[in-house]
Amino acid sequence: GKAFEFLILRAFELEGAFIRWPYSVSIFGENVEQIDGVIHFDDINISILAEFKDYSKNLNIEPIAKLRNQLLRRPSNAIGSVFSTTGFTDPALILSQFSAPQTILLWEQDHINYCLKNGNFKTGLLKKYRHAIEEGFPNFDVTI
Repeated sequence: GKAFEFLILRAFELEGAFIRWPYSVSIFGENVEQIDGVIHFDDINISILAEFKDYSKNLNIEPIAKLRNQLLRRPSNAIGSVFSTTGFTDPALILSQFSAPQTILLWEQDHINYCLKNGNFKTGLLKKYRHAIEEGFPNFDVTI
């Protein structure tokens, strides 16, 4: 888990992003959120709350629902991204399409591997974001 988080956050950092490494949010001394990381690209005005899951099975709705709730407490222009070493179940894909007004982009293993190999997470992010705006689908395949 932690190595996967570090790998992806560092890859974004190498492409010019400002990274906030994993941290906790406390309210009145109580830990209320664990944030896996935040990715800021000032030049394209995008800020992302990131959730990382290194599981052996496709992810179900829980990480998407958790991230959607975290985004509800943030400014409306913040988006979310769930990075999975596998993929997503059909219910998770459907939920992510209907998480509006919060935008949650999905990154599957093939997308991550492609961006790591080519050093183009920023380009992949823009492709996914534009596709989500234009078509309403958050799981654009950046390999095409």
